[in-house]
Amino acid sequence: MTAALPKFKAAAMHVAPVFMDTQATVDKACALIAEAAGNGARLIAFPETYIPAFPIWSAVRAPIENHGFFRRLAQAAIRLPGPEIAQIARVARAHKVVVSIGFNEGTEASLGCVWNSNVLIGDDGRLLNHHRKLVPTFYEKLAWNPGDAYGLRVAETRIGKIGALICGENTNPLARFALIAQGEQLHVASYPPVWPTRPPEEGKNYDNRSANRIRAAAHAFEAKCFVLVVGSCLDHTARNWVANGDKAAAAVLDAAPTSESFFVDPTGEVFGDATTDEGLVFATVNLRHCIEPKRFHDVAAGYNRFDLFDFRVRRERLRPAHFDDVAEETPEIVDHSETRLVG
Repeated sequence: MTAALPKFKAAAMHVAPVFMDTQATVDKACALIAEAAGNGARLIAFPETYIPAFPIWSAVRAPIENHGFFRRLAQAAIRLPGPEIAQIARVARAHKVVVSIGFNEGTEASLGCVWNSNVLIGDDGRLLNHHRKLVPTFYEKLAWNPGDAYGLRVAETRIGKIGALICGENTNPLARFALIAQGEQLHVASYPPVWPTRPPEEGKNYDNRSANRIRAAAHAFEAKCFVLVVGSCLDHTARNWVANGDKAAAAVLDAAPTSESFFVDPTGEVFGDATTDEGLVFATVNLRHCIEPKRFHDVAAGYNRFDLFDFRVRRERLRPAHFDDVAEETPEIVDHSETRLVG
């Protein structure tokens, strides 16, 4: 059977959540999916931990001041399976679109465990992949637990082979190669709204926007795939809620570079729409354009030396305990309205 190389429209959802309101953010995501699908998109990607917030307070407040923020985040974190992702899956199925979305994930094993997670949902409403960020970056460690390699997978869809990494994971060459080695054709790279690293009086911040362009171009060029970069927005509600009247915290947030959403082709060139303002941006992806660059250097095939390099990935879900009398199953997306699996 010959390889299918479709041409389709992709959408990056450069949008803010309804800050710390899980259900309202899910409802907003569903409305945006319908809007993007109405504009012809077949792949729709949301930012890092879109549901219901990125814990930006960890960047601007001391850990001892963050207990209340973290308590709210832990209570707002969702489970998988659960009704929130099931709701999004129903909308994806109704509009026949593939959806990538980030969320804060909780677990029944611990009230204080929160993962930075992302799911890929098929156009039939099925859960295609569930990834937990491998290593929280810098101050993110104050909010999130490390994930595992279970989600280092490329999903087969009707519009191609899709993989995803979260924020700083796009800097990890081994995580990226794990996806390249599975024939990834389109890569989703999700990011937060801002990335503060220092107060304004200490000089220029880390330029997250420039770094994201470098990372996206590097992966696109090495994988010979398309990259969809999607960031979020820090709206006034979130900014004021985190600053809470603290002028120093507000100054740090205001000085931090905002994220950007854009698209990169297999040669590393930016194409299609791009934005730093809240809104939806689109690009047309033609997977045929992945072929010719592979003739130059295909690191998943002839442009590598697998007789010299041996790369192995422990791709299993890590658990706090294994109980012999309990079946350990992979989670599915459950449609609670119909008490059956979606799809």
